[in-house]
Order: sequence, then structure tokens, then C-alpha cells
Amino acid sequence: MQKLRNLALTALIFIVLISAYKHRSDWLGSLAEHLPGLPGASVTVQNVTLPPPPAGMGPVSYAQAVRRAAPAVVNIYTSETLHAPANPFFSDPLFSHFFRLQPRTEQRHGLGSGVIVSAAGYLLTNNHVIDGADKITIALADGREVAADVVGSDPDTDIAVLRIHLDHLPVANLRLQQPVQVGDVVLAIGNPFGFSQSVTQGIVSALGRQGLGINTYEDFIQTDAAINPGNSGGALVDAYGNVVGINSAIYSQSGGSMGIGFAIPIALAKNVMSDIIKDGRVIRGWLGIELSAPANDEMPAATPATQAVVVAAVLQGGPAAEAGIQAGDQLISINGHALHSDSDAMRRIAELRPGSVALFTLHRHQQTWQARVRIGERPRQQQSVQDNTQP
Repeated sequence: MQKLRNLALTALIFIVLISAYKHRSDWLGSLAEHLPGLPGASVTVQNVTLPPPPAGMGPVSYAQAVRRAAPAVVNIYTSETLHAPANPFFSDPLFSHFFRLQPRTEQRHGLGSGVIVSAAGYLLTNNHVIDGADKITIALADGREVAADVVGSDPDTDIAVLRIHLDHLPVANLRLQQPVQVGDVVLAIGNPFGFSQSVTQGIVSALGRQGLGINTYEDFIQTDAAINPGNSGGALVDAYGNVVGINSAIYSQSGGSMGIGFAIPIALAKNVMSDIIKDGRVIRGWLGIELSAPANDEMPAATPATQAVVVAAVLQGGPAAEAGIQAGDQLISINGHALHSDSDAMRRIAELRPGSVALFTLHRHQQTWQARVRIGERPRQQQSVQDNTQP
């Protein structure tokens, strides 16, 4: 009797197991809805394609942006021949006559970065990268190397234009229409310390940085993407691989990145390049004046909402002097545009076309008056910008 009971129980258990096996997908699926997972269980997942991110949100990975932008970023290697006397007595004519010493020649090497912006071979970089160089070599990401010609440079904005002659060149996409915003993710691509094709990531920290004493005309994008020596002239790109700036300078007490880097907006760099290619130089308006920021007690009471700038000096015989502008005058607006700083005033003057007539609103001795000035052409700045803040 006991044997029959055991046999029946065994058969019942067998039937239950068979039934459970046949319907395992149904009850396991129901169980999975209520439990996060079971130890040792095999979980089948479904791959999904995420929709485009909402406006204002960037991608999780920037690999695609790098693949898009990096091929057009090049390494620049320069060499400059320096001549130095063999010893301190070499400059003495009598000493050199008897000993017939020959000057010692040294080679100074430099490195930087550049961005290919045209299939015709035009490159953007910084003036301080190539200034004084006897030989400029461009190394592309695909391994090709070629000598570069200097098309022209503009020390006032620290922009230089080079050209190489190769076929099938990668060309960067320039973001010219939609300016970047503070908080946008950006990538710095370049040749820091000779480590070619390096990428660092950060955000746009500020826009319109001026008064840094780096360039004559400043309108920098500030970023915390690491920029180091050798990055100069490289690309600052957005999260989708579009170039938004040309890396130019760093704020540093050690010579390396401290999280404050500066890039020239690509729209400004492109305009400078166009002028250089077309005219061989950048043509800017000029008044023959020196400007400075006013002290608080120098602000004209009649214009509390504007930021006047002080005319610190006037060149005799220059356009401003011919129009009656004097040192000590306060410049309030140019062609009706209120001024925000002395740098803003310099930029607006530079944008005026030489030979045109512009209307300047000034303040002198508690009175506001206007002067019509025929704009001159700014003389070319010969002295290049050299500063330890430039990577």
C-alpha cells in the first residue's frame, strides 16, 4: 500500500514538472514583471534606437564628433634659424678682424596646430605659431606631410593663413551661423606637447572676453577644455564636430592648463582669412586716437545708461584730429551704437570702411556734441604678439 502511494506521488510530481516546463514562458514572463531578476537567470534584452536628444541636450559620447573633426586638424612643426655671435667679443670689429670668427647658427623649433578649412588647401592657425619661421611643415592625421606656404597673417587678431598643395584634403565644418552659448559642450583638438591628435573636453565658460592684453582685438571664447602648449591654432569644436573657434591662449601660472583657455571665434577667424586671401592683409578703419576706460567720476551725467570711453591721446594730423576730437573727450557712440568698453570702441572703429564718413557722439565740458570723421586705414601692426599665455 505504501509503495502505491509513493508511486502515485512520484507520478504527480512528474506531471507537475512536465506542465511547468511546457508553460514556463508564460509564468516566468509574468514573474519577471514583478521581480527585477533572479540569481543565475539568463535575461534577454531588446536593443532600442534612442530618438534624437531634446533641444539643448548633447550626446553621451563625442566619438562621432571627433571622427568628424579630427581629420581636418593638422600638426604644425616650425624651424627658425637664429644667428648668434660665437662669444661676447664677436661684436668688437678689431677682435673679429684678427680672429675671423664666424657667427654661430642655431635652429629653434616650434610646434602648434592648424585647421584645414578649404579643399583648396587653406589652413587657419595662430600668427604666433608661425611667426619668424623659416620652414613650416604640416603633418596630416592620415600620415601625409607637406611644406606650407604663408598666405598672410594678422598679428592684431593673432590669425595666420597657410596653404598646402595636396589632393583629397579633409575639410572642417565651420559653425558660422549659430553662435555657441555659455554651457555648451566643446572639444579642443590639437597637438599639445607634441602629442598629436589629442582631444580634451569641457564647456564654454564665457563669451566675449576682452581686455586680456593678448591681442589688439579681442573677443575670446573662454573654455575649461584643457589647452596646453602646442594646442595653439587647433580646433575648438562643438559636440557634433563643427568648428566654433581657433584655440589661441591660456591663462596659466605654471605654463600648463589651469582650466581657463581662450579661443578666437570662428566667424572672426574666417573674416580675417577672407580679407587676407582677397587683399593680402586685413583692412581696418583708423582714427589716430588712443582710448582708455574712464574712471567712475568721469562718466557724463547726461548719458548714465551708456559706457563712454576716454580719448587718451590724439595723433596730430590723423582723422580724429582733423575732425576736432581732442584728448580728454569722452566717446559715447559710433553711428548711433552705444559703447560698452574701450575694446568695444576699438572693434567698431576697425569695422568702419576706410574712406567712409562716420558719426561720433562725444562729451566735452558737460556738453554732448557730434563729429563727422572721414575714416582712415589702420597701419599694419608689424610687431607680432608674443606672450607666455600663448600655448
